[in-house]
Amino acid sequence: MSVFFFDIDGTIWTYKNEIPESTVRAIHLLNRLGHKTFLCTGRCRSFIQDPRLLSIGFSGIISGCGTMIEYGDETLFYHQIPLDLAEWTVTTIRNYGFKPILEGKRFCYLDEEDFVGNYYAAKVKEEMGENLRSIRGDWGKWEFSKLSCDTEFGRREECFRALEHDYDFLIHSKEVAEIVPKGFDKASGIIHVCNIFDINPSDAFAFGDGMNDIKMLKLVGNSVAMGDAVEAAKEAASYVTTPLLEDGIWNACVHFNLFQ
Repeated sequence: MSVFFFDIDGTIWTYKNEIPESTVRAIHLLNRLGHKTFLCTGRCRSFIQDPRLLSIGFSGIISGCGTMIEYGDETLFYHQIPLDLAEWTVTTIRNYGFKPILEGKRFCYLDEEDFVGNYYAAKVKEEMGENLRSIRGDWGKWEFSKLSCDTEFGRREECFRALEHDYDFLIHSKEVAEIVPKGFDKASGIIHVCNIFDINPSDAFAFGDGMNDIKMLKLVGNSVAMGDAVEAAKEAASYVTTPLLEDGIWNACVHFNLFQ
C-alpha cells in the first residue's frame, strides 16, 4: 500500500471544474488496489463542496494548506486562528491595502465591495452559497485557518514584514497571496498522514501544478507535476506528465506502473 496526494485546482479539475473521466478512473483503480488517496489542497474545507469532486471516493482530505486533516468521516486535526490574532491580522492587512478572504472549516468570509469584477471572488461566491459570509458583518465571530488576499494595490513587503512572526506567505502573482499560519503547509499535512499509516514520505506520491504544491512535490519520493503546471512546480517534481485535460493523472500512473 502507498498513499497518494492530489491537489485540486489545476490537477484534479480545471478552473472551470472540469474533471477528466480518466482521472476518476485512475483514482478508483488506486483505491481498489488498496492504496489510500487524499485530496491535498490550499482550499479550506468549506470551499470543498462540489459532489462531482467528493463523490470520486477519496480516502481523506488535507485542506487549508495542512490546517485541517480528515480521514474517512473523522476529523483528525483542525487549526483555527485564535480570535485575538485573527482580528489583529485582518486589521493589519487592511491597513496595508490588502483585500482578504478568510477561509475556514465551515465558512468563508469576504466583503463583496472589495471584489467587484474579480473572477476568483465570483467563483467563491458561486460555490460557497449560504456558507459565504461577510467579514465586516460577522466581525469577531469568524472561524478560519488561513487567508487569501488580493494584494495588487497593497504595500506588500511592508505587510509581509508585519506578519512574518505568525505567518508564511505563498505568492501566486502580483495580485494574489495566500497567508498561512507558520508550521502549516501541504507538506506538513502529508507528513501527518504518512505517520498515521507508518509510510515514509519517500514512498508516497503527490500530484500538483501550482506554487503552493512545491513543498509537497519536494517532500515525497514520487512527485508529479501536471504538463500545464507552473515552471517552479515542474522543476520540483520527479516527473512531468501531460496536461490535466490530456489524461495527465492517468498517464502518470501508467508511467509509474501503478495499475499492475
